[in-house]
Amino acid sequence: MTSPRPLRADAARNRRLLLAAAADEFAERGLEASVADIARRAGLGKGTLFRHFATKDDLIAAIVLDRIDALNAAGERLLAGADPGAALLEFLTVAAHQRQQRDLSFLHEAGELNADVTAARAQMYHIVQKLVDRAREHGAVRADVTGADVILLMCAPNYVTSYLPHAPPDLWQRYLAIIFDGLRPQGAHPLPHPPPTTP
Repeated sequence: MTSPRPLRADAARNRRLLLAAAADEFAERGLEASVADIARRAGLGKGTLFRHFATKDDLIAAIVLDRIDALNAAGERLLAGADPGAALLEFLTVAAHQRQQRDLSFLHEAGELNADVTAARAQMYHIVQKLVDRAREHGAVRADVTGADVILLMCAPNYVTSYLPHAPPDLWQRYLAIIFDGLRPQGAHPLPHPPPTTP
């Protein structure tokens, strides 16, 4: 199987414009956002949109994939870090900051059937597991914390602050700090339930 040919500079620019415009439209209007409005927001025609994304579902999957790929790139970089505890905290910070900038988590379910999204998500779970294993081996997190636990906690800081309509934009950092302190071994008590196998 041959790898896809790289896009020309103008095509790559158009794709970036479409993804950014689509993310904005979906954030404002939800899944009902129209492709016509997305193309208009990008300053491009509908034909250009459909040359890049054959269907609206393909466009949604591309946005989800773009976000997961960014997390995977950050995770791969952090796996080479000298301090495994700091690396795990930075990864959780990147994940929370990404969601704070534009919460598009509702798109993830819509992209579930896309094979590329499924593969990228599996890669992310693997990276998180490796980050957690390294942190645990170095005593930075408690011995009974798993990668599945951390994946489920990734969205928690933003989820908590979503209940406060006028919350300061950086309030999520407070709850991430509380969560990460809960992952540390100091003062840990046994957890009352076995960990999930996968999120």
